[in-house]
Amino acid sequence: MSTEGTEHDLAGMRTSYDVGRLLEADLAASPLAQFTSWMTDTVTAGLAEPNAMVLATSDSGGVPSARTVLLKAVDARGFSFYSNLASRKGRALADNPRASLVFPWHPMMRQVVVVGDVEQVSRDEARAYFASRPYGSRLGAWASAQSTVIASREVLKAKYAELASVFPDTGDATDVPLPDGWGGYVVAPRTVEFWQGRPSRLHDRLRYVRVSDDAPAALDDPTAWRTERLSP
Repeated sequence: MSTEGTEHDLAGMRTSYDVGRLLEADLAASPLAQFTSWMTDTVTAGLAEPNAMVLATSDSGGVPSARTVLLKAVDARGFSFYSNLASRKGRALADNPRASLVFPWHPMMRQVVVVGDVEQVSRDEARAYFASRPYGSRLGAWASAQSTVIASREVLKAKYAELASVFPDTGDATDVPLPDGWGGYVVAPRTVEFWQGRPSRLHDRLRYVRVSDDAPAALDDPTAWRTERLSP
């Protein structure tokens, strides 16, 4: 494909990955321990939005979509995030409750790729997280019918102002209740891959694979996972 006339030499853009390695002996006993270690590294290094992750879904017809969301919890169950349940991602997950996550930690020349099954968190768990959000974010969840077409930004601002009079900021975490159509999801991994950039594109890719396909595996249970190396 010709690049003539383009502003940037995209074909010539490349970086040498030479700041780290990932060998089998370096891996923690469980995927949760390994992820926690790498997340700690990103926070210590001061990466912007270290909990940002690309969430990829597909609907019942196999049409894919992807977007960046924020990881809000990781535990033995898996990786949790929150959303409007009627959004594009919510509709896709209702049709096909499987997803992939990518944590693109470019400055550290690392990424983590998760593939797994998705379930909604309980209403009590969603309510507790919702109450921890800033007032404006809670009100925004009511104001936005996420992924729907609107005429203008003014429509959104007017809806927000209207709701501010219905749910005034009292300083109480319960002043804005949890909307019926808003909640959380947890991705229970089948695989968790840790990728470390290496010179000459001979990257290290080590993947935890769930031993059994019959039931979810606790992310902190070393006996529930085997590891394998992937060709870069």
